[in-house]
Amino acid sequence: MQTDRTRELETKGIGTLLLMYALPSVVSQVISSVYNICDRIFIGHGVGALAIAGLAITLPIINIIHAFGALIGVGAGARMSIVLGKKDINWAENILGNSVIFTVILSGLVMLFSYIFLDKILFAFGATAETVAYAREYMVIVLPGMFLTTLAFNLVSLMRSSGYPNQSMIVLVSGAVLNIGLDALFIFVFNMGIAGAAWATTISMAFASFLAMLHFVKRDSFIRFHRHGFQPKGYIFKNILLIGLSPFLMNVAAAGVVAILNKQLIKYGGDMAVGAYGIANSYILIMIMIILGVCMGMQPIAGYNYGAGHPERLKRVYTLTMKVCVLLGIVTAIIGCTMPRIISMAFTSDQVLLDISQMALPYITVMTPLIAFTIVNSNFFQSIDKPWIAIVTSLSRQVIFLIPMMFIMPTIFEDLGFDSLQGVFASCTVSDVFGAVLALVLLLTQRKVFRYNSVA
Repeated sequence: MQTDRTRELETKGIGTLLLMYALPSVVSQVISSVYNICDRIFIGHGVGALAIAGLAITLPIINIIHAFGALIGVGAGARMSIVLGKKDINWAENILGNSVIFTVILSGLVMLFSYIFLDKILFAFGATAETVAYAREYMVIVLPGMFLTTLAFNLVSLMRSSGYPNQSMIVLVSGAVLNIGLDALFIFVFNMGIAGAAWATTISMAFASFLAMLHFVKRDSFIRFHRHGFQPKGYIFKNILLIGLSPFLMNVAAAGVVAILNKQLIKYGGDMAVGAYGIANSYILIMIMIILGVCMGMQPIAGYNYGAGHPERLKRVYTLTMKVCVLLGIVTAIIGCTMPRIISMAFTSDQVLLDISQMALPYITVMTPLIAFTIVNSNFFQSIDKPWIAIVTSLSRQVIFLIPMMFIMPTIFEDLGFDSLQGVFASCTVSDVFGAVLALVLLLTQRKVFRYNSVA
């Protein structure tokens, strides 16, 4: 069985397809990152600098919870694209139902564990006596919303993979716009402080999850919920895990690395250094989300044509995606390195925080083109069911290189007569370079996928 929803993936021009699939994903990612950033802007101006530092502590923890959404959503979405390339609708519906079961079980366990050990987790990720109250207040409210976020992430990924990129955009954008409006209402009108930001996130994610579920119960949806899809199947869980393991490990590693980074920042610069990294990370997050949006647009095209055995189309979508994303990385680097003060002023008026943020931004953003190169390669390989290549590519810059650099670079900077805190930020720069080199080496070892009919 094949419908117009899937036929176009192997017949339309690659440029047209990438625009058609990437544009809704980019819009969704941008709006999602904007509402995360609005949390920080509203909290920074409506609550204070220490609240920004407290919120920064929660980000890696939230990223770990999001990692479970990526584990299921990316794994299920990539596998669905491949099986649709093989024209197997029944298998695709089994992936849909089993991924929902997987989401409910996994998210429930993560939420329970997080509540039980919340204070220990917060201190492990760099909370101090001054910031832990803000972080705790935010997390207690937002944790139920994380379950809904995981469910929405999974279903939106499956909507995109089954040929509904615009509908997936509507779901995410609706939740994001609602979140921004509730942020302003709860923080500035009702004076609810950081709790207002948490409630805004939870309510908006409940709304997005409802819209996503609604899509898969409609009779006119190409892939929808059926009773047979909810029968647990071990091989589907395995397929989801294998493909989704790359983004999952990448997000977990990023959270772990941020925990170590926060401790290094506190050691050399105190709570304000943590807040400064949160500001720098907020800026680069916008462009990273755009790059990820383009990669999400690539995923169903690459996965389908890999499954259908069309290596030339696979090569064209990879090349075009890489060009677009590296160009976006160049723009990000130029703005971040030339206007760090202006960017920082959007988040805070505290002079100490502004000074540290201005110092941090060039180090964090200068290698964004190389970050883009690494991200595209990781997403490409997970799209064509090569999870271990994707895992090594994604973990290299964050774990293999960044962790040792965080301890080496402050000492080097101190020996050269510079501020050790600069060395902590510079560790990000150096690891970005090494990570891109390793990504290139791994890409060269896999060139055969562009030459042969590599049907999964």
